[in-house]
Amino acid sequence: MCTMTAMAAAASSTDSTDRPGALDITRRLTEICGPPFARLAGPADEVAGRPARWVAVPGGPHAAAEVLRLAARHDLSVVPRGAGTKIDWGAAPDRVDIMLDTGRLAGIGHRAVGGATVEVGAGTPLRAVQATLERTGRRLALDAPSPGATLGGVLAAGEAGPLRHRHGTPCDQLVGLRYLAAGGDLVNAGGGAEGLELARLLCGSQGALGVLVTAALRVQAVPASRVWVTRPVWTPLEVHDLVRTVLAARLDPAAVELDLPAGAGPRPQRDGRAESMSRHPSMTGRATTGPAHAGSLVVLLEGGPADVAERAGKLRSLFGSGTTTGHSAPVWWRRYPFAPGDTALRIEVPIGDLHAAVYALRDAAGGPVPLRGSAGLGVVHAALPGSTAPDRVASILAAVRGVLLARQGRCVVVSAAEPVRRAVDLWGELSGLARLRAVKEHLDPHRRLAPGRLPGGL
Repeated sequence: MCTMTAMAAAASSTDSTDRPGALDITRRLTEICGPPFARLAGPADEVAGRPARWVAVPGGPHAAAEVLRLAARHDLSVVPRGAGTKIDWGAAPDRVDIMLDTGRLAGIGHRAVGGATVEVGAGTPLRAVQATLERTGRRLALDAPSPGATLGGVLAAGEAGPLRHRHGTPCDQLVGLRYLAAGGDLVNAGGGAEGLELARLLCGSQGALGVLVTAALRVQAVPASRVWVTRPVWTPLEVHDLVRTVLAARLDPAAVELDLPAGAGPRPQRDGRAESMSRHPSMTGRATTGPAHAGSLVVLLEGGPADVAERAGKLRSLFGSGTTTGHSAPVWWRRYPFAPGDTALRIEVPIGDLHAAVYALRDAAGGPVPLRGSAGLGVVHAALPGSTAPDRVASILAAVRGVLLARQGRCVVVSAAEPVRRAVDLWGELSGLARLRAVKEHLDPHRRLAPGRLPGGL
């Protein structure tokens, strides 16, 4: 971290801060946060490719409020950052003057053993919360895939993992939260339907409606038994039929997850020929010869040992040959199918139409693409190679969204390289854009919090 002397010298020699008031702001941030916790931004301090000017790490809600008030006085933008695991998700903000790091807004509130809720600081790593709760036999039913993610980051990005199938998203589990409004006022949201609605508005807002300080969430007992039942799958249509079977059997799964790699294809028959795809017209004539790699449909069952064993036995009978059970998750569980540099997509569609969406994506992309996610909810992620040209990505999105539009589905670009972000519509058609605009104007009328980060350039 920079000292005051070094920061002043750097500020005087850096074009991005060489203007009246820059040194005063640097000095004031240091006074608010402490010398080790305020500095000029470095090369790694950026949001979706947009560089920041300063980084401030306030030591508590009062200091964070002072940072926001300072920004308001000087008409500076503020973008919150947790662990940075999803800092490249979504649109780049119009500008990032102050990056407000929430790392010191951390901690777990004291609750009686066996309590129904827990209050957690926004900057607390989710795995630290789970480790603390597990010592008392409790857990949050949150399993976000981003390693090292903070609770605030999970909420701000609306990130959910496999357990959303049974327990809903992190937003669904909110009891209340405290956040800082754009002007620095500390707001308590919760304690009633109106307050809870306000709290949930901040979920998925990427810090553009308020800076999360603490969140209160429901906790539950750690299940006595967990079993993963795995069935190999080859085609989206097969996945569709199996998911229907699982849901119709009323086995109360905690998660129904799919991993369908790019190499997955028609099931090979004993004579080496591929299984016919005539049940889906768009795939007619595409069967390939030779073996194909199987994907996996995995169902997580949780509960008492005897109950879980009984349900697992029923599921094995329904799934048939090739089905396996285990007491640990597959290696791909809670992992996204995309890598840094890829164009990451999220598809949301009614579960009965998921296979149609996947076939549409394959048709548009010219072949299978890696796919992973909650097949039991119709929410999956896919990856296009980073080498895919921006105009090609745009045409793929247009084709897929055309199919999804008639099925009340959507395809969102989660993350992409800057040339792709510039060339495509990240969100597609949004029915709630007018309401979102009204909320932004009400909570942040001067557009100081992550301006441009929300859909529609809000």
